[in-house]
Amino acid sequence: MGYRPMTLSDLAARLTANTGDKIRWKLVWEFLEEYRWEPPEVQPSLLQAEPESVGDERWDALLAALAEHLAAKHDLAPPAWTASRVLRRPWFPAELASQRTDALVWAPAAFRKHGVYLSSKDLEAA
Repeated sequence: MGYRPMTLSDLAARLTANTGDKIRWKLVWEFLEEYRWEPPEVQPSLLQAEPESVGDERWDALLAALAEHLAAKHDLAPPAWTASRVLRRPWFPAELASQRTDALVWAPAAFRKHGVYLSSKDLEAA
């Protein structure tokens, strides 16, 4: 079996299997790194299939925000499945107050829309 890039559905399955936040964030960064290395014509296909619920609405909203954010980089509409994954209460994954302030200022629009306040700097540093 040859290499197959990780899809958001694959990422959701891995997040479900690993409940610790540190491991989950490493998996998100791994997905982003693999995504960056895929050819631009392949990248949108990694976002289309609706991932199963992770069992935590915060992480489900994060997956939707990722899909919408990455689709926008290709001037594409977000996958339809992202519309229902919006948090009622904002989630600030960062623990430090300074990081939360950064997230308020620098969270990409797709992340703010889904209620996930993560700085764009954090996404680039991954």
